[in-house]
Amino acid sequence: FDPGVNGTISFLIERRDDELVFVYSDDGKGIEKTNFDKIFTPFYTTKRGQGGTGLGLNLVYNIVTQTLGGSISFHSVPGQGTSFSITFPLS
Repeated sequence: FDPGVNGTISFLIERRDDELVFVYSDDGKGIEKTNFDKIFTPFYTTKRGQGGTGLGLNLVYNIVTQTLGGSISFHSVPGQGTSFSITFPLS
């Protein structure tokens, strides 16, 4: 969220068979469709000069896929918010 803007963040954690699913959702400004294919790329940021390094989602992606053997996906609508779904095996 931008400074001074209130919003809601929610988390859902559930077990589905032999997997753990973690869902993060917010009602923030969302991600522009032109950025969809770049958000997990290292050093890609829309906040350059404002403290953004472009490493956060890349780090999450690598931990989820390489360390935990899972997957991450997202859905975003500009002006309505974003949801990330992380799934990884329990075994």
